[in-house]
Amino acid sequence: MTDEHTRDHRSQVKDAFPEIADIEAETLREQVIEAWCLGLERGGWIDIEDIPYAWNIHEVTNVEHVRGVTRIAVLSAQEQRDFHGADPDFDVIRAACLLHDVGKCYEYVDFVDDDVLSTPDPEYATAEVPHSLSGYALAHEVGCPLAVRRAIPHFIGEIPTRTLEAELVKSANSASSNAITQATMGISLQEWVEKYSQTS
Repeated sequence: MTDEHTRDHRSQVKDAFPEIADIEAETLREQVIEAWCLGLERGGWIDIEDIPYAWNIHEVTNVEHVRGVTRIAVLSAQEQRDFHGADPDFDVIRAACLLHDVGKCYEYVDFVDDDVLSTPDPEYATAEVPHSLSGYALAHEVGCPLAVRRAIPHFIGEIPTRTLEAELVKSANSASSNAITQATMGISLQEWVEKYSQTS
């Protein structure tokens, strides 16, 4: 992909996810952007807004879902802090939420029209690897801390140590997903998983 696409991806990521600016650590902000740019480039995506929420739900974009998860998790973390006295790491929560579905850049290339893609890299772009695993790998590749990486595998539960931040990402993902499946298909997330999931 050209340098022009790479520059465009960077601006697309920053525009799509204004929540990145709320991450206090500059290095972590850059890592989130870099992971998305790598995923978009290798997946061959021309526009970040063309990645669907799910392989069979195209009415909602992945961007909308990721932003919803981030917003839900941050509000929940604020309640955990203010009401319960917990001490969640907001940078970890924001970064992990923003990256929890970056792996869809690889997984969903076979479920969209060819005209929204340039040239997907076959080494990465495949539905063979669940997006939570490829998202973990992208976060690792760009140097995200373990606390962020362990909060990304949200669906299959591949990481045995579940932190407060990881549980927030997982529950916020379920909350957003339930809203999306109900609004678009009239079913719960569990019903969607039982009927359509490719990883269960």
